[in-house]
Amino acid sequence: MTSKNHSIIGLTNIEVEQSRIQNGVNSIEHQDRNNLLSSIIEMVKEPMFLLLLTATAIYFITADYGNGIFMGVAIVLVSTISLYQESKSRNAIEALHKLTQPKSKVIREDELIEIPSEEIVLGDCIQCEEGTFVPADGIIIQSNDFSVNESIITGESLAVFKSEKSKNNQIFQGTIVASGLAICKVNAIGNQTQLGKIGKSLDDIVEEKTPLQIQIRNFVTKMSLIGLVVFILVWGINFYNSRILLDSLLKALTLAMSIIPEEIPVAFATFMALGAWRLMKTGIIVKQTKTVETLGSATVICTDKTGTITENRMSLAQWYLLTTDSFNDNDNGNLSLNEEELLSLSMWSSEPIPFDAMEIALHDAYAKIGIKDERPNYKMIHEYPLSGKPPMMTHIFENKKGDRIIAAKGAPEALIACSTLSEKQTNQILSAIQSMSEKGYRVLGVGVAHFSGNDYPKTQQEFIFDFKGLIAFYDPPKANIKEVFETFYKAGIQVKIVTGDNALTTATIANQIGFRNSGKILNGDELMAMDDAALREKVMETNIFTRMFPEAKLKIIKALKENNQIVAMTGDGVNDGPALKSAHIGIAMGKKGTEIAKQAANLILIDDDFSKMTEAIAMGRKIYINLKKAIQYIISIHIPIILIVFIPLVLGWIYPNIFSPVHIIFLEIIMGPTCSIIYENEPMESHLMSQKPRPFTNTFFSLKEITISIIQGIVITVGLLFIYQYGVQNTLSENSTRTMVFLTLIASNIFLTLANRSFYYSIFTTLKYKNNLVLFIIGITIAVTSSILFVPVFRTFFMFDNITFQKTGLSIVVGFVSVFWIEFFKFFRRKKESELTKSLEIQAD
Repeated sequence: MTSKNHSIIGLTNIEVEQSRIQNGVNSIEHQDRNNLLSSIIEMVKEPMFLLLLTATAIYFITADYGNGIFMGVAIVLVSTISLYQESKSRNAIEALHKLTQPKSKVIREDELIEIPSEEIVLGDCIQCEEGTFVPADGIIIQSNDFSVNESIITGESLAVFKSEKSKNNQIFQGTIVASGLAICKVNAIGNQTQLGKIGKSLDDIVEEKTPLQIQIRNFVTKMSLIGLVVFILVWGINFYNSRILLDSLLKALTLAMSIIPEEIPVAFATFMALGAWRLMKTGIIVKQTKTVETLGSATVICTDKTGTITENRMSLAQWYLLTTDSFNDNDNGNLSLNEEELLSLSMWSSEPIPFDAMEIALHDAYAKIGIKDERPNYKMIHEYPLSGKPPMMTHIFENKKGDRIIAAKGAPEALIACSTLSEKQTNQILSAIQSMSEKGYRVLGVGVAHFSGNDYPKTQQEFIFDFKGLIAFYDPPKANIKEVFETFYKAGIQVKIVTGDNALTTATIANQIGFRNSGKILNGDELMAMDDAALREKVMETNIFTRMFPEAKLKIIKALKENNQIVAMTGDGVNDGPALKSAHIGIAMGKKGTEIAKQAANLILIDDDFSKMTEAIAMGRKIYINLKKAIQYIISIHIPIILIVFIPLVLGWIYPNIFSPVHIIFLEIIMGPTCSIIYENEPMESHLMSQKPRPFTNTFFSLKEITISIIQGIVITVGLLFIYQYGVQNTLSENSTRTMVFLTLIASNIFLTLANRSFYYSIFTTLKYKNNLVLFIIGITIAVTSSILFVPVFRTFFMFDNITFQKTGLSIVVGFVSVFWIEFFKFFRRKKESELTKSLEIQAD
C-alpha cells in the first residue's frame, strides 16, 4: 500500500513553502526566554560576583581608582569567561535537542518521504503507523485497523479505534498510534494543536537535579556559608583592631573570595554538556546531559538480539511444509503449489506496507514466486496486531468478490496452540523447529483460518488455524560484535541477551559470537512464575532470556536494579518502551527504532551500531574521572589560597594582609580555565576500560580521594608559609615577601595542573597525553605572570618587588617540591596494584 495506491498526491514543494510562510512551523513555542539575559541574571546572583562587585565599589569609594578599574575589568573578564563556557554548554545541548526531534512520514508530490516533524506544514498528508507519535492534528483520509492512545489529551488509557468513516475521525498531536496505519490530512500544527493549546503548562516544569548535581550544589552552598561566617569574623577582628570600616571590610572580602569555589558548578555543566556533544560526534545522541554521569557506572547491559547483535538483514533462508514433512533451502526456483501457498500466506500475514526486515523479505519472496500478484485486488478489513505470549499476528484481507484470506504467523508455539494437529504432526513440527534453530535461524509458524460473517472473534487465538508450515530467516551476527562483548567483559560489565526469539536459535547465535555463559537460559513464562526473591538471584546468574514480552523485560530490569546493578537496556519496538524507561540507561536504535522507543530512551544510537556503546561507556568514565580531577584540583589549590590569607591575619604576623582582592581575582582568572578547559579536554587514561564500573553511590569522592586533595592543599600551604617565613627571617620587605609567596603559588598551580592529570600514572606518562590546551593555558599563565613581575607598571600595581634570580628559583623549587611528592604516592600505588595482579594470576593458575 503506497501513496499511489491511495491516489493521494500530497502537497507540492511550492505549496509546502507557501503554507510554511502563511502558517508557520510545527513546533510548540513556550514562553520566550532570553538566554543571555537569563545567564547574566543568574551570574549576578552568585556570591563570588557580589563579592567582586562589593570590593570594586570599596576601591572606588576610597579613591583607589587603579585597583577599582582593575577589579572592574576583572569582573568583565571573569563574566565573559563564565558566559562563554555557559554558551558552549547551551549550544551543545541545543544541537542535541535538534537531533532528538522525531521524524514523520509525509506524502509530497506523490512520494512517501520522511522529514523532521517540525517541518510538517498545514495541509500535509501524513502517514501514521503503529509505534509512532502523531506529529500534528489532522483528519483521517484512509486507514487500516487504526487505533490511537489519547491518554495525553483525554486521560483515557485505552486505545480508541478510528477510521475515515467514523464520526470521530480526528487525530491529535502527541497521541500514540496503538495499531494499524492511517493517512491523515493536517489541519493544525504547533501551538494551534490541542496539545499546543494546553502545552503552556510545560513552562512550569522544573527538571529534576541528579544526585551529583545536588552534591556539588550542596558543597558550593556550604563553602559559601563558611565564607560568609569567616567574612563576618575577619571583618569584626580587623575593625576591632583598626577601627577603619571600609579597609577592614576589604580585607574580609579577600578571605571570603578565596573560600568560595565558584569554578565547580561551571566545570560540572561544561563537562556534562561537552561530553554529550562529543558523544553526538561519535554517533550517539544523549537526550539529557545528566545521562553522561551515569554511563561510567553501568554494570549490566541488557541487549536484544535482532539488529543489535545481528545485522538485521533478515533473509528467507529455509521453509518447512507440514503436509510433506520436508524442507526447502530457498535455492530451488521450482516451487510446489504447497510451497507457493505457504509463502503467499506468509506475505498476507505481514503488514501491507512492510517496515520490518522479515516482512520485507516475505513480500520480496512473494513477488518472485511467479504467480499473479493479488495484492492490488485485496484490502485489509481486519487486523490482530502482534500479541500473546508467545506472540502471533493475524491479518484478514478481502477482495471485491467477497473472497477472504485469514493468514497468521508468529511463534510456532503460538500457532500450534490454536491449530488442529495430531500428536505426530506436533512432534514433526517441533523436530523441524529444532533443526532450523540449531542453524541459528529465526523460526515462525504460518497458518490459515476460515471464517464467515463480520462478527470477528475478540482475540486471534479464538480462530481454529490450519497449520501450514514454518518459515526460517537468517540474520548473521555483526562482524565486530565479538570484540564489542570482549570490551564489555574486560570493563567488568555483564552482558545479558533479552529477546523474543526461542532459546535454541538465541543460544546458537550466542555461541557463534563467543558469548559467555550461554548455557544458562530462562524464558518469559518461567520468569513470570518466579517470586521476587528467587528472580533476584536468578537474574544475576542467567545471561540469556528468551521468549520475552514487555512485562517480563520490565521484571528483569526491576530485579537487576534491586541487586544494586546500574542497568543499560537496548530496544527498538513499541513494547520495549517500559523497559527502556525503567532502565538507568535506555538505549534506542536510531534507524530501526520506533518513535516510542526513542522517546523512552536516554541514548539513541544513530546508525544502530551497538559497538558505539563501548565508546559511550568509555566517554562516561573519562568525563567522570576528568571532572573528579578538576574538582580535586580546585579543592587542592583553594586550601593554600585560603590559609595564606587567613593564617597571617589571625595570628597577627608582621605582614597580615599578604594578598588583596586584586591578587585573589587574578588567581581566579587563572584557575577557571585550568579546571574547565584543560581537564575537560584530557584524553581517557588507558586503564579505565579495564577497571570494574565505579559504584553508583551518593558520595562523589571517597574518603581516600578527598584526603589526598586536602593533603595536597596543606603541603602547598606549608611551602607558601616557608617562603613567607623565609622573607620575614631575611628581613625582606612586604612587597618582596608578597612577590615570592605569589610566585610560589603560581608555580604550585602550574605543577598541580600537571600532577593531577592522573592519580595513577606518573608525570612522565601524562606529559605524552595529547592535550594541546595544557601547553596553551600554562604558556599564557607563565607569560602573564612574567609580565606582572618584570614590567614595572604592572609590578607596582600588584605591589610586587623586583626579586633576584636566586629568590625566583627558590620560589619555583618550593612550588615543585610542594606538589610533586604525589609522584611517590602514585609509584607505590602502581606497585601495589601490580603485586595484587600477580598474586591473583598465581592463584588462578
